[in-house]
Formats: sequence, structure tokens, C-alpha cells
Amino acid sequence: MTAQAELDRYRKTPPPIPSTPTTSTTSTTYIDRPRPGDGPLLWRLARDSGSLDLNSAYSYLLWCRDFAGTSAVARDSSGHPVGFVSGYLRPDSPGTLLVWQVAVDESVRGLGVAGALLDGLSARVAAEHGLSALEATVSPGNLASERLFASYAERHGATLTREVLFAAEEFPDGGHAPEVLHRIGPLHF
Repeated sequence: MTAQAELDRYRKTPPPIPSTPTTSTTSTTYIDRPRPGDGPLLWRLARDSGSLDLNSAYSYLLWCRDFAGTSAVARDSSGHPVGFVSGYLRPDSPGTLLVWQVAVDESVRGLGVAGALLDGLSARVAAEHGLSALEATVSPGNLASERLFASYAERHGATLTREVLFAAEEFPDGGHAPEVLHRIGPLHF
């Protein structure tokens, strides 16, 4: 079966029961766990975001399989992914969810999908594993991400701190901006 045929077959699969509906004036989305078949679509969302470091398509397939419990997908009413957040619980700090990437399709940007993804994911992780803090790294100048995490901290009544986690000179390719760690906590669910 070709990759396109696989995607077409996947799109015809009935969507799962919505877990966290989010309604806007233009569409209804719901938050769900990713499935391995979402990998190629999430890779495209990351690629088309214009602001994320693009990982290999294979890594998104693995992410959807191995880290589905700490990641989330926003689906439109037909079940098609329109956004995602990938994350993991830090091995040395299991109460801390590190958000790896957040991407939202251009068609639903500005409708609160990214915030709904973070809220839905953190509530699920808190219920299943316990959650005391959320971390993410943001490149300087990525105002959308900075606003997203500041807004999340405010909604959850938590403190947001920032510090450089990886300086630009630590990246081997030489063209990477520093990564600023945004730490939000303590969280109470």
C-alpha cells in the first residue's frame, strides 16, 4: 500500500469519542491521544509551522506510539489532526512534563487550540501520573510560544520562570538560537 493510500485509509477511520471538546465559531475540535498513524500528519504540521525544529518523519511515528500517553492531538470534527503537543515525563523528575513541540494548523490558529491542547494534556497527565510542573524550551523571539506558556501559567495560578537551558554555542550545527527553559509550577490539579 502506498503512503498516500495509507493516509487516505486512515482519514476514513471513524474518529474516537471526543475527550475534551473545544468549540470556536468556525469549527469544533477535540483533544485526543495520538496514534501511530498520526505520525506523518504531525510531521507535516511541524514542517508547515515555520518555527519548529523538524525531526525525522520516523521520529513522529515513534513519538505517536511510545509517548502517546504524554502527548495530545487536536482533531477536527472529521477526526483529522489540526494540532498537536508532544511531551514526556522527565526521567529524573517524573512529576515534570516537558513539552517538546506544539504545532497548530494555520486554519485554526488564533482559536485557542494550543491552549486547549496544553490544558487537556496536563489534566490527563496529572490524573494518570501526577503533575507538579510543566517545562518547555522556547527560542528567543518566538512570541507565540512565549505567550502560550505565560497564559498557561496564569490560567493555572502558577509561577513562570525562565533561564537559558542550552546556549547557542552548545549546538553542533552552529546556527541554532539558544533554548530558554520555561518552567511553570507548582501545578495543582
